[in-house]
Amino acid sequence: MIFMVATMLLVTVLVFGLSRARGDPRLMLLDDNTTQETWDAWGEQMGLDRPLVVQYFVWLSRAVQGDLGKSLWEKRPVTESLMQRIPATLQLGAAAWAFAMLLGVPLGVLSAVKRGSIWDYIGRVTATFGQALPPFWLGLMLILFFSVQLEWLPLGRRGGIDHLILPAVTLGWLAAAAILRLVRSAMLDVLDSEYVKLARSKGVSPNKVIWKHAFRNAMLVPMTYSVLILSGFLTGTVVTETVFSWPGLGRLSVVAIQSNDFPMMAGTVLLGTGLIILANFAVDMLSVVVDPRIKFE
Repeated sequence: MIFMVATMLLVTVLVFGLSRARGDPRLMLLDDNTTQETWDAWGEQMGLDRPLVVQYFVWLSRAVQGDLGKSLWEKRPVTESLMQRIPATLQLGAAAWAFAMLLGVPLGVLSAVKRGSIWDYIGRVTATFGQALPPFWLGLMLILFFSVQLEWLPLGRRGGIDHLILPAVTLGWLAAAAILRLVRSAMLDVLDSEYVKLARSKGVSPNKVIWKHAFRNAMLVPMTYSVLILSGFLTGTVVTETVFSWPGLGRLSVVAIQSNDFPMMAGTVLLGTGLIILANFAVDMLSVVVDPRIKFE
């Protein structure tokens, strides 16, 4: 718990410092014809006339109470903007995670069980290409082929299920490749273990050996990794959301950075950091449940 609080505090300091390093936010809001009186009035209103340390603690005290301030660009509360964008990111993240698990886990198990066969070759090639292809390039190629050439799926933006397919595949492809490699490696280790060999020598059916004895014990690492992947998806995926014009947290963070919108930048980063910390805590709890040998202290 202390570590989580310390991490959040460190993130707030870094975000605040980096935002101020980009320059005075008033430069994005006022033009060259602004009088000194107007400039000073804006600075007083935004609290920029105070020392940086005071500005930080004032902002932190409000953030703890759920007040992240007002967006300099959208002219509305940051929490309101975040709440509006969260559903889109949740939808895309959940779909990408489901795609990654449905592709990576079965193919990883099949590749390990059929080691040296055509299925193993397909699994290894899929994992290699999945981790080698940049997401932005994959997204553009999917758009070019399925949207422009074949006209099967829409170009982008949020809509029905057909609008979700290409962004979900683009976002989940790299994760699917990583999960495939983890599952294959873990399954190979377990299948060569003594207790699996003993089960086979006792005449246990192959399916029972694979799914009850091997798969259950091999899924600890892939499962914990998948939780971390999901948290990464939910914190906003800048590249995928930008390529497909998806109105989620990723695009919101890009706009905030481009406009030097400190309240919005801080809000997106704090939300993402909080989700990642919670995901790590969930992984620790899940590890204890799955593997009784692990003790949580």
